[in-house]
Order: sequence, then structure tokens, then C-alpha cells
Amino acid sequence: MTYLIIGLVISLALNTLLLWYVKKVLSKLLYTSDNLGDLYAVFRLFEEFTTSLYEMEMFYGEPILEELIEKTKLVRFEIERFEEIYGLTMDIEAFEGELTDDGTTEEEAR
Repeated sequence: MTYLIIGLVISLALNTLLLWYVKKVLSKLLYTSDNLGDLYAVFRLFEEFTTSLYEMEMFYGEPILEELIEKTKLVRFEIERFEEIYGLTMDIEAFEGELTDDGTTEEEAR
């Protein structure tokens, strides 16, 4: 009987420790997810801005801007590889639907 009580106390302590650890890891994952989501949103706005800048009559065909757009697409592709992580806290389709014509979100336009 004594062994059973000792086993239950050890099990309770280990389960409590495990729950604390899981909570700590999940909070870090959600923090990272939120920050990656913000990074994705800001980068999409930057990409929209550079594309609209390149399409202006004054800068159309500028090779430096064209290269900047290509590099921006490569970086966006790398950020999109982490969509599983930032998708936890951010609805990407809803965010892209909120973009206005000038490259800002509807909340920023208000």
C-alpha cells in the first residue's frame, strides 16, 4: 500500500511538471506564431508597395526596382514556408481580403 501511495504522489508531481512545461512551450509557440504573422503582413504590404512603385510611369522598367521586386518575391516565398506556424494566430485569406487598393489594411485606412 505504501508503494502505491508513493507511486501516485510521484505520478501527480510528474504530471503537474509536464502540464507546466507544455503550457510554457505553447505560450512560446503562440508568441512566435503571432510575430511571424505580423512579419508576413508587413512584408506583403511592402511587396504591394514596391510593385505599385514599379508600375508608376516614372519608374517603369527601372532595373533596380525590378530586381528589388524579384528579391522581395524570394523572401516572401521563404516566409510562406512557415505558414503552418503563423497560421495558428492569423487567418491569411482574411488578411489578404482586407487589403485595400493602396496596400493598407481596412483597419489602417480608418
